[in-house]
This record gives sequence, C-alpha cells and structure tokens, in this order.
Amino acid sequence: MTMQNDWILDVLADLKSFATANGMTNLAEQLDDATLIAAAEIASQAENARGRLQDNATGRPEQDSRGAGRHQRA
Repeated sequence: MTMQNDWILDVLADLKSFATANGMTNLAEQLDDATLIAAAEIASQAENARGRLQDNATGRPEQDSRGAGRHQRA
C-alpha cells in the first residue's frame, strides 16, 4: 500500500469507532466492508504502478487496463 492513500483507512477506522461507540452496529459492519474494499483498491493501484515502472525500466511498451500495447513490437 502506498503511504499517500493510507489516510482513507484511518478515516474509515475512526468512523467505525464512532459508529460502534454510538450503537450503530449496521454502519460499523458496512465500514468494515468499506475498509476491506479500500485496502484492496489501494493495493491494486500500487501493484499496477509497480508493473508500469518495471515495464518502463525494461523498455517494454506500457499497457493500459484494456491491454493496449500488448502485441507491439520494437
């Protein structure tokens, strides 16, 4: 995960603490789900960024999410 995106996980944790402390159990459960989704999205973005950096370092064409550039030749 990237440090620049960790703040959203902190915000979600604070919201969940507030919800739990105030008897909002359904909201607290939904915030658990949101936290898992946020963590997965952050990890996916970090992985994609690493892949682009590696591709650029090796001189391979950069691929977008649609697979463009997959069959390009130098």
